[in-house]
This record gives sequence, structure tokens and C-alpha cells, in this order.
Amino acid sequence: MKVWLKLLIGAALGVTIGFLLPAENAGIASSFLWLEKLALGVGRYVVVPVLVFSLTLAVYELRQEEKFWLMVLKNILLITAASVFVIASGILVTLFFSPSRIPIERVEQVEILSLETAANIMDLFPSNMLSVLVSTGIYLFPICIFAFFLGLGLSYDRNFTKPVIGLIDSLSRVFYHIGSFFSEILGFILIVLSAYWAVRFNEIMKLNIYKDLIIMLGVFSIVLCFIILPIMLYFIRPKVNPWRILYGSLGPAITAFFSGDINFSIPVLQRHCAENHGVRRRSGALSLALYSTFCRCGSAMVAAAAFIVIIKSYSYLSITANDLFSIGLRALAISFLLARHPGEGAYIALAVLCMGYGGGEYSAGYLILKPLAFYLIAIGTFIDIMICAFGTFIIARTSGYYEDKKLSQFI
Repeated sequence: MKVWLKLLIGAALGVTIGFLLPAENAGIASSFLWLEKLALGVGRYVVVPVLVFSLTLAVYELRQEEKFWLMVLKNILLITAASVFVIASGILVTLFFSPSRIPIERVEQVEILSLETAANIMDLFPSNMLSVLVSTGIYLFPICIFAFFLGLGLSYDRNFTKPVIGLIDSLSRVFYHIGSFFSEILGFILIVLSAYWAVRFNEIMKLNIYKDLIIMLGVFSIVLCFIILPIMLYFIRPKVNPWRILYGSLGPAITAFFSGDINFSIPVLQRHCAENHGVRRRSGALSLALYSTFCRCGSAMVAAAAFIVIIKSYSYLSITANDLFSIGLRALAISFLLARHPGEGAYIALAVLCMGYGGGEYSAGYLILKPLAFYLIAIGTFIDIMICAFGTFIIARTSGYYEDKKLSQFI
């Protein structure tokens, strides 16, 4: 059975179970919180070793071919272009199909959420570089930095580094196959995640105050990922059938939506990029590392759209063009700084937008959308992963680091 079909069946079973369970039962909610944490841990289990060894080899091999910095530049340019397009289009859609205002309830700001930018920078270079390998595996950028320097070190002298290169290559393949095993069983894991998602979704739909925002974000994400992105592939050379690339990305899309976690989806996406899209390791590992770290435009777009709804809920005054430009620019900057938040990117981005806008007038605004946070995170992560899948393929295809795969070979 195809991996995407296993994931779809698991998600469908979970959603069915979730809608049948009583949402108001406190015991069920607490049980799901524990099960969700366990399920996410299983999905993230191999992400660190898979990323470390594959990225190390990618850096080494691209440097041997003198194409490393060129590939980095191409990825950064595509990430920037995709981020500007997604965030701008999301803001425009929110303006033209404006969701209804959300009733403002009196809330107290009980938590302060931030990007933790200073801590993020400090963590890039710990006192012991090997300590990043025994971290929690939540913040992956320091691990990418470690892999970068290790890849550079392998170019020192082949007489000394050849055994190490062979060992790292073997470990990369071993952990890739371990990750493949976990991707095969994630259908069972998704039953838990999708059931918990359905329980919460069923509960907020009864409130009937978020309906417009839910529909707008859902329809826009489907149009963006299933129509606009494939159409854009018609313009790349060599030519490719974009609908095959879409079909080959269904597995990661399902895991991203119901897990709401980038790190949970990376091993699944890496396997689909290699075995469905034919992306070679040296290109795919580098692109996945850069996209998962810096390309969180889906989460930032969701935050920007939700923030516009919050502003309209607080005030009947129209939002000026300067305000929209400011929101879009801040959302773009935030999209590059969400690496420390793989599982709650959209909500963190929304909180940062609220607390840093208008002199603190909307500092607690994000709390009125807290019941909807899981949905915002799901949509944001879904778009992030789809952008990552398409971007990784485009870079590999245009750089020659790919091989054509028949549809019958797809996993």
C-alpha cells in the first residue's frame, strides 16, 4: 500500500473517532494531550540523525563540485520569492474575502510569547559543539550549523577523511532506512493526532464565531497548494508534469496538517522527495535544512491574515495601505525567525504581531483566537511543507540533481 494512502486512512479513522467522542469530557482531553506528545515524539525520533548525516554529506559533495554556495544562493532566492508571494497573496485574500468580526471577550494576558531571537543566536554556538547532538531535537538550526562545519572539515585531506566520509555515508543511509520504517507506521500514529484534531475542531465549530476565518484559510490553502503551486511548475525547465509532483507530496501534506509540526514531517518529506520526486541527497538535504529553518511563510501568512481579522474585530476603522505594508513586512521578517517553533509557528507569529503593533493596543488580541490556535497551526504547517516540497524539487530539477521516477515507483 502506498505511504500516502496509509496516512490518509489513518487520518480518516482518527477524524471519525474524534467526531464521535464527547468533546466536553475532561478525561478524554487530558488523555489526548499525553497521546499527542507521545505521537509527536515518535515522528521526530529520527529527524536529528537523518538531518546531521545527510546534510554533512551534502555540504561535502557540493563543495567538491564547487557548487555549494551557488545552491545556497538559489535556495535563498526561491525562499524569499515564495515568502513574499504567499504572505502578500494571503493578505490580499483576507481583504477581499473579509471574515466577519470575532466578538471581543475580556481576556487577561496570562502568557508572553516571543520568537526568543537572542536565545536562538546564542544556541547556534554552544560551548561544546557536540552538545547539539544531544539536544531535544526541537531547534534544528544549531544541528544544521554543526553539519555544515563537519562537511567543511571532510574536505581537509582525503587521505585522513576518507574513512570518516565512508562512515558518515553509511550512517546516512542506515538512518534514512530507519526513517523509512517510521514513515511506514505513521498511519497508526496519525489516528491519535487526527482524532485529537477532530475533537478540538468539533468543539470550536459549535461556537460558530470562527466559521468565516476557518473557511477562508482552508479554501485559500487548498487553492494555493493544489492549484497555484502546480501551475507554477509549468514554467521551470526541463519540463515536468506538475500534477505528478503534487501527487508525490500528498504524504507529507497529510502529516503536516494533522501534526502541525515541521520536525514531525521532515523525515516523511525527505523520503518522498527522494523516492517520488527523484531528488538526489546532496540537493535535497541542503534544501530541506534551509526551507525547514527559514521558509515558514505559510505560518506567517496565517498569522498576518488572523491579525487583520483581530484588528477589524477591535475597531471599525479601515486598515490603511501603510498598515497592510507594515503587517506584511513584519510577517515576512517573522517567517525567517520561526526555526525554534516547529510545532506552533502560526500562533507564535500571531502573538508577536499582536504584541509589537500599535504601541501594545492589540497585545492581548491573539488570545481571542487561542481556541483556534491548533487550526491556524495546521494550515500554516501544511503550507510550509508544501512550499518546502515544491521548492526542493524546483532546486534539484533546475540544478540537475534529480532522476525521473515512474509513477509506479512512487511510494
